[in-house]
Amino acid sequence: MALSRRRFLQFSAGTAAALGVNIFENPLLKKAFADAIKHTPIIWLGTGACTGCSVALLNSLAPRVQDVLLDQVVPGHHTELAFHSTVMAAAGDLAMEAMYAAEEKPFILVVEGSIITKDPRMCEIGEVDDHGITSTEHMDRMGPKAKLVLAVGSCAAFGGVNKANMNPSGSIGVAEYFKQKGITTPVINIPGCAIHPDWFIGTLAAYLLAGPQSIELDEHLRPKMFFSKLIHDNCPLRGHFDAGRFAQHWGDPYCLYKLGCKGPVAHANCPEKKFNSGTNYCLDNRHPCIGCVEPEFPYEGSLFEPPPVYTVTPPAAFPPIHTEQRQNIDFSPTYGALAGIAVGAAGVSMIRKRSAEAKQDLDEKE
Repeated sequence: MALSRRRFLQFSAGTAAALGVNIFENPLLKKAFADAIKHTPIIWLGTGACTGCSVALLNSLAPRVQDVLLDQVVPGHHTELAFHSTVMAAAGDLAMEAMYAAEEKPFILVVEGSIITKDPRMCEIGEVDDHGITSTEHMDRMGPKAKLVLAVGSCAAFGGVNKANMNPSGSIGVAEYFKQKGITTPVINIPGCAIHPDWFIGTLAAYLLAGPQSIELDEHLRPKMFFSKLIHDNCPLRGHFDAGRFAQHWGDPYCLYKLGCKGPVAHANCPEKKFNSGTNYCLDNRHPCIGCVEPEFPYEGSLFEPPPVYTVTPPAAFPPIHTEQRQNIDFSPTYGALAGIAVGAAGVSMIRKRSAEAKQDLDEKE
């Protein structure tokens, strides 16, 4: 079996470590190992966004965000956050120079926020000749050059909150924008409002290890490893749903479907991962799931309208979803007649019983 240079260096490093030898005392070996590490710059472009997904990622503790974006997220792959207008120290021309320099290498483009199409001047990043550079100009320039585009957050994936209420800004997701522009760079959607840090880190690590073909996507370009299960499947209130017990008011200890919970239609592993380092998530806090990972978010009506359920129904032995917990008494003539007959029969039976008891008492006295 042929042994590649990379595999030889990895084998040599393992052997040296086992023998307790410091291989980096040799400058030639040190240079060889440095050359063997793949370097991938990341350009994080904030478009029509609130930076909530950036905040979520910065709160990652295991691994820490600095380990992910400044070190080897997987062995042999070094990533560098070359541009992020919110967290980088540089500003102005110096920051833009960092972006342009990263574009000259094989880079990953991360987009946070929707693409504003009706008036791109609503979102400008940097300037040239005293004129702002719109996010669409950046997308048109960097989109075709990037190795991969990660659309982080519901806004970048599907338009998100920005497309609500008649969508005055013309906000759309990255994949839709690329489709309109004929850009064929692979796009992976990581929706959420905000995202879970593990969704981003896991997707990035899988790509660096085995390329985009290793990441199985659903019909909405979401990684199935994170977005295949329904929230409903592992909901702590699922038993109440199956039994037909639904909360009618906030604070009721039952299933929250009638208060607008999107758990039966939302696909994500929130119940398993939980947010804030595994501390909590919406339903554990007794708040309805708002379905922020779905293309329909934030929905045409209200977040608190129950969604149509197509794939999940209670067992046939239990009441259906829309069973009323209170039923009105039917006073129609038919039911009234039946009730009268029943009462009459009960009365006749009682009279006969009392007559029999009276006759028995009389016989005993005689």
